[in-house]
Amino acid sequence: MKQHCVTTAMGKRLIAKAMVQHPEVRRVLSSGTLVIVAGTTNGYIAEEVLTSLGQVEGFSRIGFRRGLTVAPGARPADADFHGDVVITDGVWQRGKSVYEVAEELREGDVVLKGANAFDARGQAAVQIGHPQGGTAIAVLTAVIGRRVKLIIPVGLEKRVLDDVQALAARCNAPGGEGPRLLPLSGEIFTELDAIRLLSGAEA
Repeated sequence: MKQHCVTTAMGKRLIAKAMVQHPEVRRVLSSGTLVIVAGTTNGYIAEEVLTSLGQVEGFSRIGFRRGLTVAPGARPADADFHGDVVITDGVWQRGKSVYEVAEELREGDVVLKGANAFDARGQAAVQIGHPQGGTAIAVLTAVIGRRVKLIIPVGLEKRVLDDVQALAARCNAPGGEGPRLLPLSGEIFTELDAIRLLSGAEA
């Protein structure tokens, strides 16, 4: 048995390389719409997917985010945000956002949206700062309303010990402060899943 140390950035890249090989992603790239909602892990994924399509020119994962949690005193890199990555029938629809295409998504399409927490029970959740729910609500209208496939790429550093539903109840309670927490129903995909998909090994 071998042990390897994987940094957070390496984990994101590992997830991204595996996501290009994910059966649902490969299928929808040939026919359908793939929406990669902006986020730090999804920036790596968008970069790998667009590279595989030969369309990466003009994309930068720097700034490919909406919200960002940083350590006290840290400053995020300054970068312009140019929208989520929306790919229809293998062609990048530059400048589009999930808000613009959510109502057009149908069963067979795929959305990739990251998470801020997940637990051992297979429950994931995303922090909500927007008073109307942000991109998560746009995504859920398609996932719940029209059975669009949701894949949740998330690094193992986001695993929490407590039940996500219980955490969400505490974060969302009246009188609370700070971001809210919205549980998401979808396929969680971590570095462990990436290793399994790419090599067949169990980690």
